[in-house]
Amino acid sequence: MKVLVINGSPRGKESNTYKLAKAFWEGMEQQAAASGNEFVLQEVQVNRLDCNPCLGCFSCWDKTPGKCCIQDDMQEVLGKLLWADVTIWSFPLYYYTVPGGLKNLIDRQLPLLLPFMTERRDGVGNGAHATRYDISGKRTVVISTCGFYTAEGNYDGICSLFDHMCGKNQYETIFCGQGELFRQRALAQRTNEYLGTVTEAGKEYGKGSISEATKEKLNQLLYPKETFEQWADASWGIDGDTGEKESDALIFTRQMAALYKTQSFSGKEQVLEMYYTDLDECYQIVMGKEGSTVLTDGSATATTRIETPFDVWLSIASGEIRGDEALMQHLYKAKGDFNLLMNWDEYFGSGGGGQQEGKQSKSEKGRIHIPRKDTNMNLMLIPWIAFWIFAAINSYAGSLVSIGVCALIQLLFYQNKKTLYDILSGVFVTGFSIAVLVGISERIMVPLSYLSFGLMWTITCFGRIPLTAHYSMNHYGGEDALKNPLFIKTNRILTLMWGILYLITPVWTYLIMGTECTEFFR
Repeated sequence: MKVLVINGSPRGKESNTYKLAKAFWEGMEQQAAASGNEFVLQEVQVNRLDCNPCLGCFSCWDKTPGKCCIQDDMQEVLGKLLWADVTIWSFPLYYYTVPGGLKNLIDRQLPLLLPFMTERRDGVGNGAHATRYDISGKRTVVISTCGFYTAEGNYDGICSLFDHMCGKNQYETIFCGQGELFRQRALAQRTNEYLGTVTEAGKEYGKGSISEATKEKLNQLLYPKETFEQWADASWGIDGDTGEKESDALIFTRQMAALYKTQSFSGKEQVLEMYYTDLDECYQIVMGKEGSTVLTDGSATATTRIETPFDVWLSIASGEIRGDEALMQHLYKAKGDFNLLMNWDEYFGSGGGGQQEGKQSKSEKGRIHIPRKDTNMNLMLIPWIAFWIFAAINSYAGSLVSIGVCALIQLLFYQNKKTLYDILSGVFVTGFSIAVLVGISERIMVPLSYLSFGLMWTITCFGRIPLTAHYSMNHYGGEDALKNPLFIKTNRILTLMWGILYLITPVWTYLIMGTECTEFFR
């Protein structure tokens, strides 16, 4: 497959649109490699071309048929257009059409046509010119970004142009709004997600055509309209009241505030204070039910304060380093409410796309959604509690009840995820209950059960994941939380504290069970 990329951006390879075009052809290349087919790519960077405007002299039609009288780089471009099996036109939207340099190139394609009039059969315009060369089998892709929050309604001029050039519905398009976000480091998570979809589209196009499901993903907003416009306004770095230029740190803080998700509001206003230690600048993000605001005077009381070098937080925001790992490495400090850090993606996560919450895409409708099974610490605790209470009151009946609880508790796991500790709890409690039934004193077995329970907790503190983390992860993003060093460290401390408590409990349990207090319950 021979692919020609015509990059019409004045920015050249620094273009946002070029990133999409590159992702697309890489997908095509991957598909070609998987199929064992040849893939050859050539590029035309319009901003580097010597391409003069068309003179409208029609010399290429009558005096030198098929050859332009202007001696510049366009002769080579025409040869590449005839060479390619697939031509990818890549450009940003300029005033609702193509950039000027690219328009010159398009105008200069006249030598590829014959002067004779023909009738169109696709309902586009009135009349056309036949092609000078056989272009059957050649395919066209048009990729473009724009600065509006959506591409919808802004590409009428482009579609009209390519309808005339290629024929209606005879080319593929990828039009993406919010194009400037592709150069923002802090939004790499979301933009890389979109680029991944573009690569998938390239793979599918390499096999034949882009699927409707992928097209739907490509047409989704990167961010909701309000979030994008707030981010875009902040990016200009100009104070709305004074017109003064703002610092990079303040611009960044305003952009971060724009990403605040109101659905994370827990009923209590939170204030995130960002102190950039190397710049000696401090700003506050006030997060409420209706949205966020940025304070520059420090007038609010911070609930969470982050002290960080500016570049460190930029690297965290762009996903170059994990925030939790940076904290553990003492690259920055955090004070106050750590819940904000533990649930950062719920407050400021840059992924997720622009689709409204609760709204299903067409491709999602009709699918069977299997709900995620969460772990449940109560199911691990209930067998132990049953044994500690009932076996202490009546050793025989209590042990039977404990065995019954262990059996019945298994029925509840159809809607909960079972852990190793759920299994061990059932095994241990059943074993202790049987020991009591065969005649071993409950005064020995109940304290021994506390000791076993405490050991189970304590030993996990020295493993990769402490016991409590397997259960508390449900409230902190599921299994992704297990990759968070801060989360693991916090749970390691909690697990150890509970483990020590249960290791001490057998002592007073044994002493109490030897007194008259236990007789009161019998």
